[in-house]
Amino acid sequence: MDKKKLGPQILLYPMPAVLVGADVDKKPNFMTAAFCNIMAFNPPALSVGIQRIRYTTKGIETNGTFSVNIPSASLVKEVDRCGLYSGRNKDKSKIFNTFYGVLKTAPLIEECPLNIECRVKHTLDLGSHLLIVGEIVETHITGTCLTDGKADPEKIDPLIYIPTIRKYYRLGEFVADAFKVGKEKQTRG
Repeated sequence: MDKKKLGPQILLYPMPAVLVGADVDKKPNFMTAAFCNIMAFNPPALSVGIQRIRYTTKGIETNGTFSVNIPSASLVKEVDRCGLYSGRNKDKSKIFNTFYGVLKTAPLIEECPLNIECRVKHTLDLGSHLLIVGEIVETHITGTCLTDGKADPEKIDPLIYIPTIRKYYRLGEFVADAFKVGKEKQTRG
């Protein structure tokens, strides 16, 4: 066995490259985040890990709402730009066309094929980051990204970020059907 110790690392793949939105001082602001994951399905919830110093955090804490916008790979330049500059110093409200859904203080991005509106349920200080858990209030999807009425990841073409090498990727190829392949005859024990 050839295993090497790397020490504590954030090597959980894939990491989505999402745009977290919040109204800050009554203006839409977006930041790039890769620490984002689904937490529960009833009620539906997700979490984002955000450094407390981020400008977007101010809007989330003030309003108790935020959005998670899933960009397609074609938006890589805009996604990266939102991660390079702070809304404190650069107005990011004009980078995208925005709209609002059920929550009136969680700006959503028209250009992103998938948008999720969240209401803050819990915040946990983890040191370098705040873990913000949001209940999913509504989900919006571009109609052309549906197949048989369901979200189609190939049509969404979500952007993936690999932090250790600082590169963006797309989803890879289909491997197997979940909850089916494991029922096939095993080759080992």
